Amino acid sequence: MVATAKPSSTKRKAWSPDRQDIVWIDCNPQVGREMRDVHPFLVLSPRAFNEKTSLVIGLPMTTAEYNTDNPFAVAVGVAKGRKAGQTSYVLCHQPKSFDWRLRKAKAHPLVRLPDALFVQVCERLNQIIQVG
Repeated sequence: MVATAKPSSTKRKAWSPDRQDIVWIDCNPQVGREMRDVHPFLVLSPRAFNEKTSLVIGLPMTTAEYNTDNPFAVAVGVAKGRKAGQTSYVLCHQPKSFDWRLRKAKAHPLVRLPDALFVQVCERLNQIIQVG
């Protein structure tokens, strides 16, 4: 008797970014002083919104040293990969939305910002836009 495979009743759901995730996003094309090229990006919008609209709202991240004195940048730890050892900053003064599907967003190795740091980022952003 030969065993036959049963059809899978559980399909794997396609990945989509969620609030507090860190993703790679391609910021090109860029204009003026905007960031260019591929950067980590902290997602602020919830998965339900991201899936439905194909947009993701969030904040870019960088390792540029001049952000040490930037009152709108939150240091969130040490970068990994080719920027290993450098401090990584979330730029709270540059909220953006991107079509994450067309820009081929991918999960970042840091995966998700820890809760305490996410709260700091949201507080700093709220100082700028005063949502609530």
